[in-house]
Amino acid sequence: MSCQTPVVGPRVAAVVEQSWHRVPGGTATSTIRTLDAVATYTDVEFVGLAARHREAAPADLVPTIPVEHLPLSRVVLYEAWHRLRRPAVTRWTGPVDVVHATGGVIPPRSGAGLVVTIHDLAFLREPEQFTKRGVSFMTRGLELAQRDADLIIVPSEATAQDCLNAGIERCRLRVIPWGCQQVEVSDFDRTNVRDAYSLPEEFLLWVGTAEPRKNLPALLEAHERIHADLPLVLVGPVGWGSDAMYGTPGGTDRVRHLGVVPGSVLSVLYELATAFVYPSLMEGFGMPVLEAMAQGTPVITSRGSATEEVAGGAARLIDPLDSGSIAVAIDELASDAVLRDRLSAKSRVRAAALTWENTANLTASAYREVVR
Repeated sequence: MSCQTPVVGPRVAAVVEQSWHRVPGGTATSTIRTLDAVATYTDVEFVGLAARHREAAPADLVPTIPVEHLPLSRVVLYEAWHRLRRPAVTRWTGPVDVVHATGGVIPPRSGAGLVVTIHDLAFLREPEQFTKRGVSFMTRGLELAQRDADLIIVPSEATAQDCLNAGIERCRLRVIPWGCQQVEVSDFDRTNVRDAYSLPEEFLLWVGTAEPRKNLPALLEAHERIHADLPLVLVGPVGWGSDAMYGTPGGTDRVRHLGVVPGSVLSVLYELATAFVYPSLMEGFGMPVLEAMAQGTPVITSRGSATEEVAGGAARLIDPLDSGSIAVAIDELASDAVLRDRLSAKSRVRAAALTWENTANLTASAYREVVR
């Protein structure tokens, strides 16, 4: 009997530095969850890439894959990779088949295939909503992706279209949606979270990093116009350009700011909310929309955006530039229990179709494609 050598999947060096960013945002969350899924469902071997750090990443964002910390600070490492195209990652990882630039910063190929994830190109559409340094850095990253990447992964057709408009060939694009999983929430969890945060029986929920494109001023204006007696609960970190974005500092009885909460609490908040309202002006995907839908929460989100694509016909769509449109949608859901139930059922079905297993298999296929 002959023995066959087992097939070993590609070895991939993936950037996980986002986990240590001051405001990790959806880029870090989606990166960690995607890499975890690929490692769980496929034969891909990972080694993570990060800068030098004295402290661990936040608990919810600690990479589960092995991580090599290069002996450079983030700023120096990012600038060296973008301006000098060194150091080669293989000095610390050993030989790899693929380098995966998971968001923004593009390491050199280091003799391997290069896969780049572009989450969105918001800085091209609305550069005034970003710092000059941020626009310069992201523009350089896009230039390197266009020049060096074998394949470019995007989470939505909306981002794929933006990439096409930026001059990237369709043949190099791979649309790989993110996944989600319903979290089982017990009565004990509901009571605990409601008591811990002094939540009313019914409330509206918004989740994200506060920055201009999230369109919080329009949501706050719409909330002032609604007839329903529904407080608005805001969850997430303050990003940038958002000094006046939350309205009254510290919150009021009508608007509550919970800040960053653990992932286990967030799932309960989604399920407790009467509706999830997300009138973002531009998203690469819109993970909070999918997370809310997975918990069966009725969703109100923007028409003509990636979040409409994610919602897949299971959300109430609004014009994010019209606070009146947002207010009308809130009042409709607040006054119509049948509509809420219908959207809740459709939301669960839609969310169940977007799995991390699918994300993992498509991502692993992209890796194998560049090492053939």
